[in-house]
Amino acid sequence: NTTHFSVIDRAGNRVGGTLSINTWYGSAFIPPGTGVLLNNEMDDFSIKTGVPNGFDLIGTDANSVAPGKRMLSSMSPTFLESERGIAILGTPGGSRIISMVLLASLAWFDGADAQEMVNLKRYHHQYFPDAVAYEKGALTADEEAALAARGHKLQPSARSYGNMQVVTWDRETGRVEAASDPRGGGDVTVY
Repeated sequence: NTTHFSVIDRAGNRVGGTLSINTWYGSAFIPPGTGVLLNNEMDDFSIKTGVPNGFDLIGTDANSVAPGKRMLSSMSPTFLESERGIAILGTPGGSRIISMVLLASLAWFDGADAQEMVNLKRYHHQYFPDAVAYEKGALTADEEAALAARGHKLQPSARSYGNMQVVTWDRETGRVEAASDPRGGGDVTVY
């Protein structure tokens, strides 16, 4: 699928990298003699207008296949900087990446630390399907009722999603914190 790493060194150099083969086992093809599994990122192009791809994103003419074009992608390695310090973050998650990165970014600007950012409960809406997908505990009963009263369809997720990796640096103390999403199989090292 997709993986992300976030790095900062003593000199303040930063790297945020998101790499993807798209869906499970990519294209499921390994060219003989290479040992390299090829991706199926062509699914991120619009093969036909009005037809959804593997993540239910509706294809449009603007995202049609053509020479020299780059396909639509939700990969969002992100660098945040303020008086507070620096945060580097990203996650796999297909079309839900942008929602996850936005929620974590807003939390960081509101004072969350690295672990709080990756632990956040998640919710997402992408127009089609026309429903708010959310993890258990992401919405209060009052929020669910308010959204339903406004006509929103609510779709509780049977499983959690994402595998966010975050590194933060506190400008005042010089402290570096790193956190790996408990939903995934990542790890952190700070030294």
